[in-house]
Amino acid sequence: MELANKATRIRLFDFKSIQMRTFHLTWLAFHLCFFGWFGIAPLMAVVREDLQLDKSMVGWTIIASVAITVLVRFIIGPLCDRFGPRRTYSALLVFGSIPVMGIGLADSFETFLIGRLAIGAIGASFVITQYHTSVMFGPNCVGTANATTAGWGNLGGGTTQIVMPLIFAAIVSLGVSEFVGWRLAMVVPGIILFGMGIAYYLLTQDAPDGDYRELREQGLIPPAKDERSSWGSFKVASKDYRVWALFVVYAACFGVELTINNVAAIYFFDEFSLDLKTAGLIAGLFGLMNLFARTLGGFFSDLFARHRGLRGRVQFLFLALFVEGLALMVFSQMTVLALAIGTMIFFSLFVQMAEGATFGLVPFMNKKALGAVAGIVGAGGNAGAVAAGFLFKTESLTYGQGLFFLGCAVLVCSFAALAVRFSDEVQAEEEGLLAEALAARAADSDARGEGRPVPA
Repeated sequence: MELANKATRIRLFDFKSIQMRTFHLTWLAFHLCFFGWFGIAPLMAVVREDLQLDKSMVGWTIIASVAITVLVRFIIGPLCDRFGPRRTYSALLVFGSIPVMGIGLADSFETFLIGRLAIGAIGASFVITQYHTSVMFGPNCVGTANATTAGWGNLGGGTTQIVMPLIFAAIVSLGVSEFVGWRLAMVVPGIILFGMGIAYYLLTQDAPDGDYRELREQGLIPPAKDERSSWGSFKVASKDYRVWALFVVYAACFGVELTINNVAAIYFFDEFSLDLKTAGLIAGLFGLMNLFARTLGGFFSDLFARHRGLRGRVQFLFLALFVEGLALMVFSQMTVLALAIGTMIFFSLFVQMAEGATFGLVPFMNKKALGAVAGIVGAGGNAGAVAAGFLFKTESLTYGQGLFFLGCAVLVCSFAALAVRFSDEVQAEEEGLLAEALAARAADSDARGEGRPVPA
């Protein structure tokens, strides 16, 4: 479905237009989801001692945290097509807050594992974030919009590593034990997620011109029972081999990021004999690169598209992913702390650029099944994290060896990007739409320069 009145530029300080208000609320919601999703990761050294977990058990909890997200991401895309991103996101945030607060009740490996599994559903928030900005922004800037909202959301993976140990320390300073402190610390992100779910419902709408219910009543989009806007969209998307190629690609970039979010703190804690706060701070640097790195991926995807069309988006994606694999292999071999930090930051840059470039392509795969495409590709990230998790639960492999093998896998997966191709007809159509969006942007700039009123 092709919606009208999409924004043709990103105005970061515009909080009034529905497009930009949605832009800010999507990245903020996704950012806060990381506090629930990975809030426990920087506290795992304490949890490990409290629940007496061995390396294999810790590995299973890492897998659990991302495993259920694969299934929920498959489901959440078609739900966006059917019910709209506004209601879908609000429901996910409100219901997702329950297991975040409830994990503090865990008293064994089994109950903790179930808690981590349930919390993983929150990770489907990414799909809604990308869906919502895809329907709000035009083809000239949708890659940058998607990359920025996802990147600033993923930034939560870094701030979580830094902030959660501070929340934990503040609670412990009140006189409670560490074993009680980690449990109480997880209540904080749960309350925040519940409040964000209410705010998202009140402050956003599904599309530039209104909610899907209103647009269906006006005949502007297909009815909910139409196969293009419900589960039939999943069937359409799943038959496209290019969607599964991007599934593999996203497994090799976002799957790697999720894995690093889970293991970085405990890796630096164990390998370099650091304390919990320092290990969390260093691990947080990886996620903090999302402040600009993923946006760069979307920006270069849009830039390559202006000069080389959709083929340019594919070529940049391959390049970013290939360099990511090489950088991860180098990082895994570092034994000096300063060099490990430096190579980790460089590696992080290309991980997140590859993510941004992936979702610079998603809006152009199949507009009639956008939610399903976003869901399948997004699920690839978690599928990659699940597969990588098995490397870090194996007693015979060190964390460094696991990272090296993971880098080799990324190199191989980078070639899947080259399988994404578009027909001459589709490329010509998209070039026309891009030209229209650029013309609309130029007209908008002229109107503002001449002082004429500009539509919201």
